[in-house]
Amino acid sequence: MTASSRAELATANRIVVKVGSSSISGESSWRIPMIVQALSSAHRRGAEIILVSSGAIATGIPFLALDSRPTDLATQQAAAAVGQNVLVFRYQEALRPFGIVAGQVLLTTGDLENPTSRSNARRAMDRLLSLRILPIVNENDTVATQEIRFGDNDRLAALVAQLVGADALVLLSDVESLYTKPPTDPTAVPIEEIPADADLSGLEFGASVVNSVGTGGAATKVSAARMAAASGIGVLVTSADLVGKALEGEPIGTWFAPSVGR
Repeated sequence: MTASSRAELATANRIVVKVGSSSISGESSWRIPMIVQALSSAHRRGAEIILVSSGAIATGIPFLALDSRPTDLATQQAAAAVGQNVLVFRYQEALRPFGIVAGQVLLTTGDLENPTSRSNARRAMDRLLSLRILPIVNENDTVATQEIRFGDNDRLAALVAQLVGADALVLLSDVESLYTKPPTDPTAVPIEEIPADADLSGLEFGASVVNSVGTGGAATKVSAARMAAASGIGVLVTSADLVGKALEGEPIGTWFAPSVGR
């Protein structure tokens, strides 16, 4: 049943969780066990969890002896090929103590736009979940082009949530909630809830940004959240550090109320 409020995340059956590169790569890789512990708690109560995880390129950078994120597509693809392997290994090692097996699913947005590929992806995901496997989804960065440049894993997470008929989507970021203006602005106020079909024209979420390890920003999360909410999926945007509280339904982050009757 669709989560109509953030409190219902504690009892939602099928939840998609998305985490970005900056939260789990490089010096931030210590968060992987923390995130996994929160996911395993929800998994233990019977929830079906799908993790959409960025970080392949960022994780692969040190193994290619690069000082920073590559700018050319071929090297990005090479970093992704190496990093994806390491990333899933780290997740599986963190999942091992909880007796949970991960399943890797690599997609592009094109896969979800093609009816045949979309049907195949849905069938595979449903079967993984029925086997109590935790799917770890990422863009197929070794073959992606536009996606690898613009980093729309937030959008991919929303598409995956739609694909599997998720009850809720949790978008994890570096800040606890969205604000009426950039958080650095002293007049910025945290946004607790955004009703379905709300007019957001007066708010300043900023443009998407590219940092040292990943891409994205508040604007991409708002866009993805609104897309999912419009299709009847409740969305919570909050900090990766608060993932445990998020999945327990505590009053944190920014909640995008789902459209009714979708």
